[in-house]
Amino acid sequence: MSDKLKSIRYGMFIMPFHDPSKPLSRCHEEDLELVVRAEELGFSEFWIGEHHTMKYETVVMPEIFIARALGETKRIRLGPAPVCLNQHHPAHVAGRLAFLDHLSKGRLNLCFGAGSVATDQELFGAEPKNASAMVEEATEMILRMWASEPPYEISGKFWSISLKKSVDAETGLGYIPKPYQHPHPPIAVPGTSMNSPSMRMAGKHGFQPFGHCLIAGNVLADQWRTYESAALEAGRKPERSAFKVARSIFLADTTKEAQGLARTNSLGKNFEYIGRLCDKGNGRRMFKRNQSMSDSACNLDYMMGEQIIAGNPDEVLRRLLGLIEETGPFGTLVLMSYDWDDKPSWLRSMDLFARELMPALNKTVCGAVT
Repeated sequence: MSDKLKSIRYGMFIMPFHDPSKPLSRCHEEDLELVVRAEELGFSEFWIGEHHTMKYETVVMPEIFIARALGETKRIRLGPAPVCLNQHHPAHVAGRLAFLDHLSKGRLNLCFGAGSVATDQELFGAEPKNASAMVEEATEMILRMWASEPPYEISGKFWSISLKKSVDAETGLGYIPKPYQHPHPPIAVPGTSMNSPSMRMAGKHGFQPFGHCLIAGNVLADQWRTYESAALEAGRKPERSAFKVARSIFLADTTKEAQGLARTNSLGKNFEYIGRLCDKGNGRRMFKRNQSMSDSACNLDYMMGEQIIAGNPDEVLRRLLGLIEETGPFGTLVLMSYDWDDKPSWLRSMDLFARELMPALNKTVCGAVT
């Protein structure tokens, strides 16, 4: 297997994260404007998170946002990240995603994972300890429905699907829609830990591994190893080009300016906010390079040297090359975006990312001119 890539693509992910004091409709308008700008700058894909009970993270159904964004764009691929499978009935997910794939004419990407927000899980009665098992069961059910015709009789631990008594071929009753893309849209799976069960599932099924923005570089490296091992065990060839890595990157004309802004704008505020969420739950272990670190050490200073990459294009390139040295090559760099609390600086960061950083990264890593 060769690790040589022809080029590194670039995408964007939004949770999305917004100040609750900003009108919700304005937040959605800005996110739509962001999608359009991303397409103009050559981003190949755009991901939107799903959260149901959070004032800061404001999209409850990414599929509806995607349907709206399709009309504003022509090329960029759009995807929910993830579809929180432990919070939805698999038959409903299968039908609505197939429908959306047809609306998109094949521009839909998918990401399957578990919703981890405590209030979302409580709302939908999703037991956290069952999250991984529910995701795997729902995934297998969805793929089976997309690959077969009625009658459907699928039994699992968490859901059972039975559609046979009322099926009528003559009138077309009982048929679950199939996607536009064959056999289905590309499916990614997010990973957040060492020896990740979701990376094992991704390798087993041939899905795309998607490294989380909150984890350290050594955890990203372990996720590839976990994915690669599971893929080889399943008789699949793991491809580095399928590996997606999300990072929080902020650029400015000088490193001093970029780092100062990243500490105080919505990027830094987001990491402090997530840290507070972790403090109310299971602690800050997700951020840690090693679990012997104290939670108090996982502060913004630490994150600025690990999860957050801020600087001018040369400094950000240096940091990314160090990350690639640790993780190995990846096929897509997914840029995190946050609230436009200072729109000009955020747009400048995007421009520098697309017009200067990515061409330099591709030239250095792949010998490619983009």
